[in-house]
Amino acid sequence: MRAVVLGAVLLAGVGLVGCSSSSPAADAPQPSGSSGGIAGVKTYTDLTRNHTTADVTYPQTPPVGGDHDPDWIDCTGQVYTQPLRNENAVHSLEHGAVWLTYNSDVSSKDVATLAKQVDGRQYSFMSPYPDQPAPIMLTAWGLQLSVDSATDPRIDEFLSTYAQGPQTPEPNAPCAGGIMP
Repeated sequence: MRAVVLGAVLLAGVGLVGCSSSSPAADAPQPSGSSGGIAGVKTYTDLTRNHTTADVTYPQTPPVGGDHDPDWIDCTGQVYTQPLRNENAVHSLEHGAVWLTYNSDVSSKDVATLAKQVDGRQYSFMSPYPDQPAPIMLTAWGLQLSVDSATDPRIDEFLSTYAQGPQTPEPNAPCAGGIMP
């Protein structure tokens, strides 16, 4: 009897975790939980992959995937000092890159620490993203992690796991030869 009651409690708890008090757009990709064993990683599914030269409105900040520009951002371990166009960055995610972004709350010392993680690392790139909700965010196609500290060990773990990781829609697509804004 205890096992039945415990099972019912666990199922009810799982149902509550999946509930949301907000009502997002029905066609917007929504997080479907955590991923890869890295604590805090959110997973997004049902992402479109069409090329467009138009501006795209993304439901996440920074975007985790979706329609994107035909030109990708060079993602051969580049550290950009200016914000990037979302549509080009998303194309790099499709190629298997990890995009590390930071907002204005991050100190210049911490930006330098983050740059050491990315500089020269294939299938990664970094840029400021002033309007993002967390100080530091790591984004791969359909995956996102928010952290508060430049020394958080999950940064290296995310980069190692998801640069050309299993989520990559176009494995072995180039990161070199992309645009350099």
